[in-house]
Amino acid sequence: MAEVLVQDGETLESALRRFKRKVQQEDIIKEIKRHSFYLKPGEKRRTKEALARKRNRKKSRSKEIE
Repeated sequence: MAEVLVQDGETLESALRRFKRKVQQEDIIKEIKRHSFYLKPGEKRRTKEALARKRNRKKSRSKEIE
């Protein structure tokens, strides 16, 4: 759980900015989105494989350019 204490003389905007940065670093939003709906094991495997294919295509394209 992300927690930010507002320091003396600190504006609320800067504290909010620190909080957003901390939430982003801890991948809290990504975790919430992942648990917001149920994926069957087969669907989860297919999406994982699709992401791997996409990653490999991207790597091969970047190697071709060099």
